[in-house]
Amino acid sequence: MTPIISVRGLTRDFPAGDETVTVLKGIDLDIMPGEMVAIIGSSGSGKSTLMNILGCLDQATAGTYAFNGTDISQLAPDELAALRREHYGFIFQRYQLLSDLNALENVEIPAVYAGADPGARRIRARGLLERLGLGDRLTHRPSQLSGGQQQRVSVARALMNGGEVILADEPTGALDSKSGKELMALLAELNADGHTIIIVTHDPNVAAQAHRTIEIRDGQIVRDTRKDMTRVPDVMAARAEVPLQGKLRAVLSRFTEALGMALRAMGAHRLRTFLTMLGIIIGIASVVGVVALGQGTQATVLENISAIGTNTITVMPGSGFGDRRAARVETLVGSDATALAQQDFADSVSPSVSSNVTVTAGSVSASSQVQGVGASYFQVNGRDILSGVSFTETDVTDRTQVAVIDETAATTLFPDGTDPLGEVILLGKVPVRIIGVAETTTSFGPSSSSLNVWVPYTTVMTRMTGQTYLSGITVRVSDDYDTDTAQAEISALLAARHGTTDFYLQNSNTIRETITSTSQTLTLLISMIAIISLLVGGIGVMNIMLVSVSERTKEIGVRMAVGARRGDIMVQFLIEAILVCLVGGAAGVALASGRVRHSASWAGCGSNTRHSPSLRPLPRRA
Repeated sequence: MTPIISVRGLTRDFPAGDETVTVLKGIDLDIMPGEMVAIIGSSGSGKSTLMNILGCLDQATAGTYAFNGTDISQLAPDELAALRREHYGFIFQRYQLLSDLNALENVEIPAVYAGADPGARRIRARGLLERLGLGDRLTHRPSQLSGGQQQRVSVARALMNGGEVILADEPTGALDSKSGKELMALLAELNADGHTIIIVTHDPNVAAQAHRTIEIRDGQIVRDTRKDMTRVPDVMAARAEVPLQGKLRAVLSRFTEALGMALRAMGAHRLRTFLTMLGIIIGIASVVGVVALGQGTQATVLENISAIGTNTITVMPGSGFGDRRAARVETLVGSDATALAQQDFADSVSPSVSSNVTVTAGSVSASSQVQGVGASYFQVNGRDILSGVSFTETDVTDRTQVAVIDETAATTLFPDGTDPLGEVILLGKVPVRIIGVAETTTSFGPSSSSLNVWVPYTTVMTRMTGQTYLSGITVRVSDDYDTDTAQAEISALLAARHGTTDFYLQNSNTIRETITSTSQTLTLLISMIAIISLLVGGIGVMNIMLVSVSERTKEIGVRMAVGARRGDIMVQFLIEAILVCLVGGAAGVALASGRVRHSASWAGCGSNTRHSPSLRPLPRRA
């Protein structure tokens, strides 16, 4: 008869510091199909090491091991996993059941890795447990079972895929005498059915129940005895008749099992899972929050720029910002504005002069900046008239004493809620009639927080300041015209009119681009800091998963013993890591979204742009 297991010159060395300890020394052994063999020896004799090698859980340092004539050393890791899964069944001293699974699920595991049909494997697992007297314990977890019951579940798991060879490591070591006798009787029954049984034990009474006893001492076989038997079973156990799925369905089934185990593991260690997620939550919240707030800030800044004037170019006297001679440059005049308004690029043009005066309305007085502007000022700067009308070209030509005020001025000068339209106020000593109220918008410069009053620029020049020149001219460029081209044409036109370049241009698009670029740079910088925190969180997940793997080596060993591939183990832990990152990422996004909404609400409450409910829209003056 051909041996089912044959080893020759089997040696196993283990490093011990600078030395090497030889645990097995040239073992020669043949085990026939259907034998019930007991390997006995004292602690440290090498019997457990021999069993691990026979079960393909360990590899010999030297020598050969053949299973059914196949050299084990030539098999790849996945082929060894298939050998354990399809031919071996393991019974451990401490049962080694997975605590997160019930009895039925523990028994099913080998069939899961074998790719068995879910319905068929569930029927077989139930049948094995009922055969072993555990029909009423199918849904009980290991902690709810007695020692003997747990060991029977372990036996059922060993038989799930057939269990051609059953390896039992001290199977009665954790059982009382009654449960031990019942287990040995069960093993004898399985042997009679044709299973090859290999028992590793130090108990002579257990070894005496085997057909063959092999004694190991100091890594060598010192005695090999057989009982006188009329017949040694020579039939191998029949393979389990469990239908297998197709490759794709088998892969999906194993993935589903890995996903379920990952969820159970995360649920069983909630605090550790949360602490692992915490780094991801903080990192994601930082990245999302910083990017969102950066974009929101950029949008707010651009909106504020638009409040000054969208697509505008302002002509100012002097050579540039900080030019001390600018106040003495008196060459900008109204005719320059008229000439610019006649150009193709001009959508609208508004001259400007300004003066700081005391505004008086009845008994209320306040400091204000009076701005002399053209009739197109509100179109140039994109301001809305909330009530009343703005002044016209006729008002500018006739130097009419009319004014448009903003909401801030309206509420300051008329605190009792009086409708300001038609009221007369004093700008210094010059009386003017209010004909319109414009919205208050957030803007830059000294006028951003003061009262604003707009009157025709001709009125300011002749009745208030007495000057004959302008402080500036603002040109709104047509939407279909290139701003840079318009800027060049403005510069050329005014240089030709003045005979020199005694002015400079401020392009709102240049300001917009500069602020946008600066905002993007700052957002990128802060985002990089946030990404570093996310990276730290990822490293934290990696470290925790490494600790988790170290803590669960026993579980990994059990899964490998029942036929799990290395890829199956890797997939389970990868799924756990991915789930931790996904859940942590979702929580981080939710947290960041809440913070961003809160910040946006707070920003909205603090905005300077508001409409007074006391101001009634009136039709524009013809």
